[in-house]
Amino acid sequence: MVQPDAIAAAVLDVFDKLPANRKPAVRSNGVREWVPLSGIVAELENGDLVCLALATGMKCLPVSKMSQCKGVGIHDWHAEVLALRAFNRFVLQECRDVLLNGDESPFLQVRQKAEDDGKDQGVTELENIWDSQPFEWRKGVALHMYCSEAPCGDASMELTMAAQDDASPWEPAATAAPEEGADITVTAPMLSGRGFFSRLGTVRRKPGRADAPPTLSKSCSDKLALRQCTTLLGGLASLLVAPSLELYLSSVVLPVTQYSETGCQRCFSAKEPLGRLSSLSGRTWPGGYEFLPFTVRTTSLEFSYSKRSPSMSSAPNTSSNLSVVWTLNGINECLVNGVLRGRKAFDPTGASAVSRRQLWKLAQQVTDELQSKSQPAVDSESLKALQEVFGHIDYDSVKGAPLLAARESVKEDAKSHALHGWVKNENDGSWGLDTI
Repeated sequence: MVQPDAIAAAVLDVFDKLPANRKPAVRSNGVREWVPLSGIVAELENGDLVCLALATGMKCLPVSKMSQCKGVGIHDWHAEVLALRAFNRFVLQECRDVLLNGDESPFLQVRQKAEDDGKDQGVTELENIWDSQPFEWRKGVALHMYCSEAPCGDASMELTMAAQDDASPWEPAATAAPEEGADITVTAPMLSGRGFFSRLGTVRRKPGRADAPPTLSKSCSDKLALRQCTTLLGGLASLLVAPSLELYLSSVVLPVTQYSETGCQRCFSAKEPLGRLSSLSGRTWPGGYEFLPFTVRTTSLEFSYSKRSPSMSSAPNTSSNLSVVWTLNGINECLVNGVLRGRKAFDPTGASAVSRRQLWKLAQQVTDELQSKSQPAVDSESLKALQEVFGHIDYDSVKGAPLLAARESVKEDAKSHALHGWVKNENDGSWGLDTI
Protein backbone atom coordinates (compact mmCIF):
# COMPACT_ATOMS: atom_id res chain seq x y z
CA MET A 1 0.00 0.00 0.00
CA VAL A 2 1.27 3.45 -0.93
CA GLN A 3 2.66 5.39 2.02
CA PRO A 4 0.64 8.39 3.25
CA ASP A 5 3.80 10.53 3.37
CA ALA A 6 4.19 9.97 -0.37
CA ILE A 7 0.59 11.06 -1.03
CA ALA A 8 1.08 14.21 1.04
CA ALA A 9 4.39 14.95 -0.68
CA ALA A 10 2.79 14.67 -4.12
CA VAL A 11 0.51 17.61 -3.22
CA LEU A 12 3.04 19.61 -1.18
CA ASP A 13 5.67 19.42 -3.91
CA VAL A 14 3.28 20.87 -6.51
CA PHE A 15 2.25 23.70 -4.20
CA ASP A 16 5.87 24.54 -3.43
CA LYS A 17 6.50 25.08 -7.15
CA LEU A 18 3.65 27.58 -7.55
CA PRO A 19 4.60 31.26 -7.91
CA ALA A 20 4.81 33.43 -4.81
CA ASN A 21 1.61 35.29 -5.68
CA ARG A 22 -0.34 32.07 -5.17
CA LYS A 23 0.86 31.69 -1.59
CA PRO A 24 0.06 33.31 1.77
CA ALA A 25 2.13 36.41 2.40
CA VAL A 26 3.99 38.09 5.21
CA ARG A 27 2.23 41.42 5.75
CA SER A 28 4.05 44.73 6.15
CA ASN A 29 3.46 44.62 9.92
CA GLY A 30 5.17 41.22 10.19
CA VAL A 31 1.97 39.18 10.49
CA ARG A 32 2.23 35.86 8.63
CA GLU A 33 -0.74 34.41 6.76
CA TRP A 34 -1.74 30.75 6.87
CA VAL A 35 -4.24 28.72 4.85
CA PRO A 36 -5.48 25.10 4.54
CA LEU A 37 -4.39 23.03 1.53
CA SER A 38 -6.08 19.99 -0.07
CA GLY A 39 -5.28 17.95 -3.14
CA ILE A 40 -6.41 14.91 -5.15
CA VAL A 41 -3.70 12.38 -6.05
CA ALA A 42 -3.91 9.55 -8.58
CA GLU A 43 -2.07 6.31 -7.91
CA LEU A 44 -1.20 4.64 -11.21
CA GLU A 45 -0.96 0.89 -11.64
CA ASN A 46 2.86 1.07 -11.56
CA GLY A 47 2.72 2.83 -8.19
CA ASP A 48 3.51 6.33 -9.45
CA LEU A 49 1.68 9.16 -7.70
CA VAL A 50 0.43 12.18 -9.65
CA CYS A 51 -1.27 15.23 -8.15
CA LEU A 52 -4.28 15.96 -10.38
CA ALA A 53 -5.74 18.97 -8.56
CA LEU A 54 -5.15 21.08 -5.48
CA ALA A 55 -6.64 24.12 -3.78
CA THR A 56 -6.29 26.36 -0.77
CA GLY A 57 -8.99 28.32 0.99
CA MET A 58 -11.09 28.59 4.13
CA LYS A 59 -14.20 30.71 3.62
CA CYS A 60 -17.70 30.49 2.15
CA LEU A 61 -20.48 32.70 0.87
CA PRO A 62 -23.22 34.01 3.19
CA VAL A 63 -26.70 32.77 2.35
CA SER A 64 -27.82 36.36 1.76
CA LYS A 65 -25.48 36.62 -1.25
CA MET A 66 -26.53 33.41 -3.02
CA SER A 67 -29.04 34.97 -5.39
CA GLN A 68 -26.35 37.34 -6.72
CA CYS A 69 -23.98 34.56 -7.82
CA LYS A 70 -25.57 33.56 -11.14
CA GLY A 71 -23.03 30.77 -11.45
CA VAL A 72 -20.08 33.16 -11.14
CA GLY A 73 -19.32 33.32 -7.41
CA ILE A 74 -18.27 30.07 -5.76
CA HIS A 75 -20.39 29.21 -2.72
CA ASP A 76 -17.76 27.41 -0.66
CA TRP A 77 -14.03 27.83 -1.06
CA HIS A 78 -12.76 25.72 1.81
CA ALA A 79 -9.71 23.88 0.48
CA GLU A 80 -11.36 20.44 0.43
CA VAL A 81 -14.37 21.66 -1.54
CA LEU A 82 -12.29 23.67 -4.01
CA ALA A 83 -10.02 20.66 -4.55
CA LEU A 84 -13.04 18.52 -5.43
CA ARG A 85 -14.28 21.17 -7.84
CA ALA A 86 -10.78 21.39 -9.35
CA PHE A 87 -10.74 17.60 -9.78
CA ASN A 88 -14.04 17.78 -11.65
CA ARG A 89 -12.59 20.50 -13.88
CA PHE A 90 -9.62 18.23 -14.53
CA VAL A 91 -11.94 15.35 -15.49
CA LEU A 92 -14.04 17.44 -17.89
CA GLN A 93 -10.96 18.95 -19.52
CA GLU A 94 -9.44 15.49 -19.87
CA CYS A 95 -12.61 14.34 -21.67
CA ARG A 96 -12.30 17.23 -24.11
CA ASP A 97 -8.58 16.70 -24.71
CA VAL A 98 -9.15 13.02 -25.49
CA LEU A 99 -11.79 13.96 -28.08
CA LEU A 100 -10.02 16.94 -29.64
CA ASN A 101 -6.48 15.66 -29.78
CA GLY A 102 -6.89 11.93 -29.60
CA ASP A 103 -4.67 12.08 -26.53
CA GLU A 104 -4.00 8.86 -24.70
CA SER A 105 -4.82 9.80 -21.13
CA PRO A 106 -3.36 7.69 -18.30
CA PHE A 107 -6.44 8.55 -16.23
CA LEU A 108 -9.52 8.49 -18.45
CA GLN A 109 -10.61 6.90 -21.70
CA VAL A 110 -13.50 6.68 -24.12
CA ARG A 111 -15.76 4.08 -22.62
CA GLN A 112 -15.11 0.52 -23.69
CA LYS A 113 -18.42 -1.28 -24.11
CA ALA A 114 -18.94 -4.93 -24.87
CA GLU A 115 -20.80 -5.69 -28.09
CA ASP A 116 -23.87 -6.85 -26.20
CA ASP A 117 -23.98 -3.72 -24.04
CA GLY A 118 -27.01 -1.55 -24.46
CA LYS A 119 -30.23 -0.54 -22.90
CA ASP A 120 -32.03 -3.42 -21.27
CA GLN A 121 -35.78 -3.01 -21.53
CA GLY A 122 -36.22 -5.16 -18.45
CA VAL A 123 -34.58 -2.74 -16.00
CA THR A 124 -35.53 0.64 -14.63
CA GLU A 125 -34.79 3.95 -16.32
CA LEU A 126 -32.29 4.79 -13.56
CA GLU A 127 -30.34 1.61 -14.29
CA ASN A 128 -30.32 2.29 -18.02
CA ILE A 129 -28.77 5.72 -17.41
CA TRP A 130 -25.58 3.96 -16.35
CA ASP A 131 -25.04 3.07 -20.00
CA SER A 132 -25.27 6.63 -21.29
CA GLN A 133 -21.90 8.07 -20.19
CA PRO A 134 -19.33 8.10 -23.03
CA PHE A 135 -16.21 8.11 -20.82
CA GLU A 136 -14.82 6.03 -17.99
CA TRP A 137 -11.98 6.20 -15.48
CA ARG A 138 -9.18 3.78 -16.16
CA LYS A 139 -9.18 0.58 -14.15
CA GLY A 140 -6.43 0.33 -11.56
CA VAL A 141 -6.00 4.11 -11.14
CA ALA A 142 -6.85 4.82 -7.50
CA LEU A 143 -7.58 8.23 -5.97
CA HIS A 144 -6.37 9.68 -2.67
CA MET A 145 -6.92 13.01 -0.95
CA TYR A 146 -4.53 15.01 1.20
CA CYS A 147 -5.77 17.67 3.62
CA SER A 148 -3.42 19.86 5.64
CA GLU A 149 -6.14 20.42 8.26
CA ALA A 150 -8.80 18.15 9.71
CA PRO A 151 -12.00 18.68 7.69
CA CYS A 152 -14.28 21.13 9.46
CA GLY A 153 -17.35 19.66 11.09
CA ASP A 154 -17.86 16.30 12.76
CA ALA A 155 -14.43 14.79 12.01
CA SER A 156 -12.68 17.63 13.82
CA MET A 157 -14.95 18.21 16.83
CA GLU A 158 -12.54 16.63 19.32
CA LEU A 159 -9.70 18.76 17.97
CA THR A 160 -11.89 21.87 18.09
CA MET A 161 -12.85 21.22 21.71
CA ALA A 162 -9.25 20.60 22.74
CA ALA A 163 -8.11 23.86 21.15
CA GLN A 164 -10.51 26.08 23.11
CA ASP A 165 -9.37 28.03 26.14
CA ASP A 166 -12.94 27.60 27.30
CA ALA A 167 -14.29 24.24 26.16
CA SER A 168 -17.90 25.35 26.68
CA PRO A 169 -19.74 24.86 23.39
CA TRP A 170 -21.21 27.82 21.62
CA GLU A 171 -24.99 27.72 21.72
CA PRO A 172 -26.37 29.37 18.58
CA ALA A 173 -29.91 30.64 18.56
CA ALA A 174 -32.52 28.44 16.92
CA THR A 175 -32.94 31.12 14.26
CA ALA A 176 -29.90 33.07 13.16
CA ALA A 177 -30.36 36.75 12.36
CA PRO A 178 -29.92 37.61 8.68
CA GLU A 179 -27.40 40.12 7.44
CA GLU A 180 -28.56 43.68 7.00
CA GLY A 181 -30.57 43.93 3.81
CA ALA A 182 -30.98 40.16 3.48
CA ASP A 183 -34.35 38.77 2.52
CA ILE A 184 -33.75 35.30 3.94
CA THR A 185 -33.35 33.96 7.45
CA VAL A 186 -31.49 30.74 8.23
CA THR A 187 -33.76 28.40 10.18
CA ALA A 188 -31.88 25.23 9.29
CA PRO A 189 -31.77 22.31 11.72
CA MET A 190 -28.05 22.00 10.99
CA LEU A 191 -25.81 23.09 13.82
CA SER A 192 -23.32 25.88 13.32
CA GLY A 193 -19.68 24.85 12.98
CA ARG A 194 -18.82 24.72 16.68
CA GLY A 195 -22.21 24.94 18.32
CA PHE A 196 -23.24 22.35 20.92
CA PHE A 197 -20.05 20.31 21.37
CA SER A 198 -22.15 17.66 23.08
CA ARG A 199 -23.99 16.97 19.82
CA LEU A 200 -21.73 14.68 17.82
CA GLY A 201 -22.33 12.74 14.61
CA THR A 202 -24.56 15.46 13.17
CA VAL A 203 -24.55 17.54 10.00
CA ARG A 204 -23.06 20.96 10.60
CA ARG A 205 -22.96 24.11 8.53
CA LYS A 206 -20.18 26.58 7.94
CA PRO A 207 -18.74 28.85 9.18
CA GLY A 208 -17.31 27.91 12.55
CA ARG A 209 -17.30 31.42 14.02
CA ALA A 210 -20.44 32.32 15.93
CA ASP A 211 -20.27 35.97 14.82
CA ALA A 212 -19.94 35.23 11.10
CA PRO A 213 -22.82 35.76 8.61
CA PRO A 214 -25.02 32.64 8.39
CA THR A 215 -24.57 30.17 5.54
CA LEU A 216 -26.13 26.92 4.39
CA SER A 217 -22.81 25.44 3.22
CA LYS A 218 -22.35 22.04 4.80
CA SER A 219 -19.13 21.22 6.63
CA CYS A 220 -16.26 19.57 4.74
CA SER A 221 -16.73 16.51 6.96
CA ASP A 222 -20.30 16.12 5.76
CA LYS A 223 -19.47 16.74 2.10
CA LEU A 224 -16.68 14.15 2.16
CA ALA A 225 -18.95 11.67 3.94
CA LEU A 226 -21.51 12.01 1.14
CA ARG A 227 -18.82 11.47 -1.52
CA GLN A 228 -18.45 7.95 -0.14
CA CYS A 229 -21.82 7.33 -1.82
CA THR A 230 -21.62 9.44 -4.99
CA THR A 231 -17.93 9.19 -6.08
CA LEU A 232 -15.81 12.31 -6.49
CA LEU A 233 -17.71 13.30 -9.61
CA GLY A 234 -20.11 16.22 -9.37
CA GLY A 235 -23.37 16.28 -11.27
CA LEU A 236 -22.02 17.68 -14.56
CA ALA A 237 -19.04 15.32 -14.75
CA SER A 238 -21.21 12.33 -13.84
CA LEU A 239 -23.26 12.94 -16.97
CA LEU A 240 -20.17 12.22 -19.07
CA VAL A 241 -18.10 9.79 -16.99
CA ALA A 242 -19.49 6.51 -15.69
CA PRO A 243 -19.24 5.96 -11.91
CA SER A 244 -16.80 3.22 -10.95
CA LEU A 245 -14.99 1.91 -7.90
CA GLU A 246 -11.85 3.83 -8.88
CA LEU A 247 -13.71 7.15 -8.67
CA TYR A 248 -14.31 6.75 -4.96
CA LEU A 249 -11.55 7.93 -2.65
CA SER A 250 -9.28 5.13 -1.52
CA SER A 251 -7.85 7.15 1.37
CA VAL A 252 -7.78 10.56 3.00
CA VAL A 253 -4.41 11.60 4.44
CA LEU A 254 -4.21 14.01 7.39
CA PRO A 255 -1.25 15.28 9.39
CA VAL A 256 -0.94 13.24 12.56
CA THR A 257 -1.50 16.46 14.52
CA GLN A 258 -4.90 16.82 12.82
CA TYR A 259 -6.17 13.29 13.29
CA SER A 260 -8.76 12.25 15.83
CA GLU A 261 -9.41 8.54 15.53
CA THR A 262 -12.69 8.87 17.40
CA GLY A 263 -13.85 11.81 15.30
CA CYS A 264 -12.95 10.24 11.96
CA GLN A 265 -14.49 6.88 12.79
CA ARG A 266 -17.69 8.54 13.92
CA CYS A 267 -17.87 10.87 10.90
CA PHE A 268 -16.89 8.62 8.00
CA SER A 269 -17.33 5.04 9.18
CA ALA A 270 -20.24 2.60 9.05
CA LYS A 271 -18.81 0.51 11.87
CA GLU A 272 -21.18 0.22 14.80
CA PRO A 273 -21.70 1.51 17.38
CA LEU A 274 -19.71 4.68 16.67
CA GLY A 275 -20.03 5.24 12.92
CA ARG A 276 -22.86 7.56 11.98
CA LEU A 277 -23.08 5.96 8.51
CA SER A 278 -23.86 2.46 9.81
CA SER A 279 -27.26 2.48 8.10
CA LEU A 280 -25.47 2.76 4.73
CA SER A 281 -23.24 -0.29 5.19
CA GLY A 282 -23.41 -2.54 2.13
CA ARG A 283 -25.81 -0.24 0.29
CA THR A 284 -25.87 -0.13 -3.51
CA TRP A 285 -27.98 2.05 -5.77
CA PRO A 286 -29.03 2.07 -9.44
CA GLY A 287 -26.60 3.74 -11.79
CA GLY A 288 -23.46 2.00 -10.52
CA TYR A 289 -23.34 3.70 -7.11
CA GLU A 290 -22.54 2.12 -3.77
CA PHE A 291 -21.38 3.06 -0.29
CA LEU A 292 -17.61 2.73 -0.41
CA PRO A 293 -15.87 4.29 2.62
CA PHE A 294 -12.30 5.51 2.45
CA THR A 295 -9.62 4.91 5.06
CA VAL A 296 -8.14 7.82 6.98
CA ARG A 297 -4.35 7.68 7.31
CA THR A 298 -1.80 10.01 8.83
CA THR A 299 1.38 11.68 7.63
CA SER A 300 4.28 13.17 9.55
CA LEU A 301 4.60 15.94 6.96
CA GLU A 302 3.26 19.42 7.70
CA PHE A 303 2.27 22.09 5.20
CA SER A 304 4.66 25.03 5.44
CA TYR A 305 1.73 27.48 5.51
CA SER A 306 -0.28 25.70 8.22
CA LYS A 307 -0.79 27.26 11.64
CA ARG A 308 1.58 24.64 13.05
CA SER A 309 4.50 25.64 10.84
CA PRO A 310 7.55 26.79 12.88
CA SER A 311 7.46 30.13 11.06
CA MET A 312 3.89 30.70 12.26
CA SER A 313 4.71 30.05 15.89
CA SER A 314 7.55 32.60 15.85
CA ALA A 315 5.38 35.55 14.72
CA PRO A 316 1.80 36.81 14.87
CA ASN A 317 -0.34 35.08 12.25
CA THR A 318 -3.75 35.35 10.61
CA SER A 319 -5.75 33.55 7.96
CA SER A 320 -5.17 34.36 4.29
CA ASN A 321 -7.99 35.60 2.10
CA LEU A 322 -6.39 34.11 -1.04
CA SER A 323 -7.36 30.79 -2.60
CA VAL A 324 -5.45 28.95 -5.27
CA VAL A 325 -6.93 26.48 -7.76
CA TRP A 326 -4.56 24.29 -9.77
CA THR A 327 -5.00 21.29 -12.05
CA LEU A 328 -2.53 19.08 -13.88
CA ASN A 329 -4.07 20.03 -17.24
CA GLY A 330 -3.53 23.76 -17.04
CA ILE A 331 -5.68 25.60 -14.50
CA ASN A 332 -3.69 27.92 -12.23
CA GLU A 333 -5.87 30.57 -10.63
CA CYS A 334 -5.86 32.87 -7.63
CA LEU A 335 -9.25 33.69 -6.11
CA VAL A 336 -10.49 36.20 -3.56
CA ASN A 337 -13.98 35.77 -2.12
CA GLY A 338 -14.87 33.11 -4.68
CA VAL A 339 -13.94 35.04 -7.86
CA LEU A 340 -10.70 35.69 -9.73
CA ARG A 341 -8.42 38.07 -7.88
CA GLY A 342 -8.84 41.64 -9.08
CA ARG A 343 -12.44 41.17 -10.27
CA LYS A 344 -15.51 42.57 -8.58
CA ALA A 345 -17.89 40.22 -6.79
CA PHE A 346 -20.14 38.33 -9.23
CA ASP A 347 -18.61 40.00 -12.30
CA PRO A 348 -18.97 37.36 -15.09
CA THR A 349 -15.38 38.05 -16.19
CA GLY A 350 -14.28 36.92 -12.74
CA ALA A 351 -15.81 33.44 -12.94
CA SER A 352 -13.28 30.80 -11.93
CA ALA A 353 -12.68 27.75 -14.10
CA VAL A 354 -14.29 25.74 -11.29
CA SER A 355 -17.40 27.93 -10.99
CA ARG A 356 -20.80 26.53 -11.91
CA ARG A 357 -20.89 28.71 -15.03
CA GLN A 358 -17.52 27.61 -16.40
CA LEU A 359 -18.03 23.92 -15.59
CA TRP A 360 -21.38 23.99 -17.43
CA LYS A 361 -19.71 25.64 -20.45
CA LEU A 362 -16.98 23.01 -20.53
CA ALA A 363 -19.40 20.09 -20.20
CA GLN A 364 -21.44 21.53 -23.05
CA GLN A 365 -18.30 21.83 -25.18
CA VAL A 366 -17.46 18.18 -24.55
CA THR A 367 -20.96 17.19 -25.68
CA ASP A 368 -20.60 19.26 -28.86
CA GLU A 369 -17.29 17.55 -29.58
CA LEU A 370 -18.92 14.15 -29.08
CA GLN A 371 -21.34 14.96 -31.87
CA SER A 372 -18.65 16.23 -34.26
CA LYS A 373 -16.36 13.27 -33.61
CA SER A 374 -19.19 10.70 -33.96
CA GLN A 375 -17.85 8.67 -31.08
CA PRO A 376 -19.13 5.07 -31.10
CA ALA A 377 -19.10 5.07 -27.29
CA VAL A 378 -22.29 7.11 -27.23
CA ASP A 379 -25.36 6.14 -29.23
CA SER A 380 -27.55 8.73 -30.92
CA GLU A 381 -30.27 8.46 -28.29
CA SER A 382 -27.83 9.09 -25.41
CA LEU A 383 -26.15 11.94 -27.28
CA LYS A 384 -29.52 13.58 -27.87
CA ALA A 385 -30.32 13.25 -24.16
CA LEU A 386 -26.99 14.88 -23.22
CA GLN A 387 -27.55 17.72 -25.66
CA GLU A 388 -30.98 18.33 -24.20
CA VAL A 389 -29.54 18.50 -20.67
CA PHE A 390 -26.78 20.98 -21.51
CA GLY A 391 -29.15 22.95 -23.71
CA HIS A 392 -31.48 23.82 -20.83
CA ILE A 393 -32.12 27.50 -20.28
CA ASP A 394 -31.15 27.57 -16.61
CA TYR A 395 -28.86 25.73 -14.22
CA ASP A 396 -31.67 24.38 -12.04
CA SER A 397 -33.09 22.62 -15.10
CA VAL A 398 -29.70 21.06 -15.86
CA LYS A 399 -29.34 19.72 -12.31
CA GLY A 400 -32.95 18.50 -12.34
CA ALA A 401 -32.62 16.58 -15.61
CA PRO A 402 -33.70 12.89 -15.65
CA LEU A 403 -30.15 11.80 -16.52
CA LEU A 404 -29.11 12.95 -13.03
CA ALA A 405 -31.99 11.23 -11.27
CA ALA A 406 -29.87 8.23 -10.25
CA ARG A 407 -27.23 10.39 -8.58
CA GLU A 408 -29.87 12.57 -6.89
CA SER A 409 -31.57 9.45 -5.56
CA VAL A 410 -28.30 8.33 -3.96
CA LYS A 411 -27.83 11.70 -2.28
CA GLU A 412 -31.36 11.83 -0.92
CA ASP A 413 -31.15 8.26 0.36
CA ALA A 414 -27.86 8.95 2.17
CA LYS A 415 -29.24 12.13 3.73
CA SER A 416 -32.47 10.53 4.89
CA HIS A 417 -30.78 7.46 6.39
CA ALA A 418 -27.55 8.88 7.81
CA LEU A 419 -26.84 12.57 7.18
CA HIS A 420 -29.91 13.88 8.96
CA GLY A 421 -30.76 17.57 8.84
CA TRP A 422 -28.99 18.29 5.56
CA VAL A 423 -30.53 21.45 4.07
CA LYS A 424 -29.98 22.32 0.42
CA ASN A 425 -28.14 25.53 -0.46
CA GLU A 426 -30.46 27.21 -2.98
CA ASN A 427 -31.08 30.50 -4.84
CA ASP A 428 -28.26 30.17 -7.37
CA GLY A 429 -29.87 28.20 -10.18
CA SER A 430 -32.24 30.51 -12.07
CA TRP A 431 -29.62 31.69 -14.57
CA GLY A 432 -28.44 30.46 -17.94
CA LEU A 433 -25.20 30.67 -19.87
CA ASP A 434 -26.60 33.71 -21.68
CA THR A 435 -27.41 35.44 -18.37
CA ILE A 436 -25.11 38.35 -17.62
